[in-house]
Amino acid sequence: MTAEISMRGITKRFPGVLADDNVDFEVETGEIHALMGENGAGKSILMSQLAGVYQPDEGEIYVRGEKIAFSSPQGAIDAGIGMVFQSFKLFPSLTIAENVVFRSEPTKRGLIDRKSANERVREIADRYGLALDPTARVSSVPVGVLQRVEIVKALYREARVLILDEPTAVLTPQETENLFDVLRALKADGRTIILITHKLNEVMAISDRVTVLRDGRNVAQLVTADSSPEEITRHMTGRDVDLSTPPPALEPGEIVLDVHDVTVAEAGTNPTVQHASVQVRAGEVVGIAGVAGNGQVELAEAIIGMRPIASGSVTLQGNNLSRSSIAQRRDAGIAYVPEDRHGVGSAGTASAIDNLALGHHRTAPILQRRLLSRAAMVEHAQRLIKRFGVKIASPATAVGTLSGGNLQKVVVARELDYGSPLLIAEQPTRGVDVGAIESIHRELCEYRDGGGALLLISAELSEIMSLSSRILVMFEGRVTAEVAKEEATEALLGLYMAGHEPEPRHRPGALANGDAR
Repeated sequence: MTAEISMRGITKRFPGVLADDNVDFEVETGEIHALMGENGAGKSILMSQLAGVYQPDEGEIYVRGEKIAFSSPQGAIDAGIGMVFQSFKLFPSLTIAENVVFRSEPTKRGLIDRKSANERVREIADRYGLALDPTARVSSVPVGVLQRVEIVKALYREARVLILDEPTAVLTPQETENLFDVLRALKADGRTIILITHKLNEVMAISDRVTVLRDGRNVAQLVTADSSPEEITRHMTGRDVDLSTPPPALEPGEIVLDVHDVTVAEAGTNPTVQHASVQVRAGEVVGIAGVAGNGQVELAEAIIGMRPIASGSVTLQGNNLSRSSIAQRRDAGIAYVPEDRHGVGSAGTASAIDNLALGHHRTAPILQRRLLSRAAMVEHAQRLIKRFGVKIASPATAVGTLSGGNLQKVVVARELDYGSPLLIAEQPTRGVDVGAIESIHRELCEYRDGGGALLLISAELSEIMSLSSRILVMFEGRVTAEVAKEEATEALLGLYMAGHEPEPRHRPGALANGDAR
C-alpha cells in the first residue's frame, strides 16, 4: 500500500540548532497520526517542511509515491497538504468567508462573487459539522471558531492531508470534543490527519498511530491501541514521568489577595466581570474554571491592572490596589503568567537574557549602582534556563524563535523567580510537553508550600483539580460556584461551567473562610 506521506532522511539545521536529524516519517491514507515529542523535539519544524514553509537541508518528501520538493507553502497546498498553525493566520477585519477564500476567490463577471463564497464556505462547514456563519467578522468570534475557520480554509483548497499543530491548546474540553468529531468525519471521508500534540489523553482517544521524536530524531513508531500513555511518555522523555496528584498543602495562612465585588465593564457592552469576589490565602491554590469567554481572563487582567474596574476593590496583603498602576501592583507583590505568552508575556525580538531580566532589572544583583549589570543578567538567565530545562541555542537567542512550550517555560521561570506573595497563572502549561508539565507543577507546589498564594486559571480541568485547594467556577462574568478539592469532578464542574444552579453547599462563600479542604 502506497503511503500518503513519506519523509525520508529529513535533516534541518538552523544557526546553533539541529532541529531534525535524519528523520523518517510515514503516514498512511485515511489515518489520524499523532506526532509527539518534548518542546523543541523538532515536530513543528518537520511538519513545516512538509507544508513548504521550510525546505529540508537533506532528505526527500514523497506524496502518494511521487517525489516532491516544495519551494513555498503554495506548492504544498497545490499538492493537497494544508497546515493549521498554533498561531492562526487570519485577517480580523474580514469575514469568515473572505478569510477562507482569500487569494482563491470565486468570481462572476470579473468581480468577486461574495454570495458564492458564502455558500461554498457554508457548504463545507455543514458537511463536516463545523458550524460557521460565513458572514461573521473574524474579530467578533471566539477562539474555538477560529480553529474551524482555519480547517475550512484548508478544505476549501481541497487538502487531502491536514496538519494540525497543537489544535486543542486554545480549546475548552467541549470544543475539543467537537473538534474530534470533525476529525473523525474527515477520516471517514478519506482525509489524512497529522496531529501535533502534547496531550496523551487526546492521542489515546483519537489517533490510529503515533510517531515520537526526541532531540530531533525519530525514536518510536507505535500503534496507539497497542501502546499506553506511560510507554509514549518514556519514549518522549527517556524516563518515567509522574503526573499523579501532588501532596496536599499545609493549612492556608493569612489572606493575601482579596477581590471584593469587582465589576469590569467594557464601553458599550455588558460587563465582562460582574460582582466577583475571590480570596486567596498564603500557602493556597485557588483554581478558576470556566468555558473560555466567561470573564476569567478579564478578572485576572483587572487584578494585575490591565483593565480598569468599574466598582469593587482589589487588596493585596491589606493594601488597596484598586487604583494603582500595573508597575505599582507588580512592586506590591503580584507576579503574572498571562494567557498570551507572545503578545503580553514576552518580547519576541529580545533575547532570553533580556526577557528573563524583565522586572528583576529594578533590583540587585541585576541593578548595580543604578546601572544594569550585563554579567548579572547573563548569570540570571543561565540559572533559570537550566532550572526549567529551556531548550535554546544560547541565552542570547531571541525568544520569538523558540517553540511555544519553551517560550512558556521562559515566562513561568521569570515570574516564579520574583518570589512574590501572589502569583496569577493563566494556562501555565498550555502547549507544554508532559515532562515540562511535571516540572512546572512541581515548581508551583514548591511556591505554594513556601507560603505563596496562587490564583490558577486553566482550561485543563485535570490541572485545576490536581493543584487547587478550592475551585471557583465562572459563568457569564460571575463567580457562580465554589467547590472543595475533595468534591470536585469533571462532571460536576462541567455542569456548573454550563450554567447549572449550584447546590447550596457549592454556592460562593459556602466554604467557611476558604479553609475547607
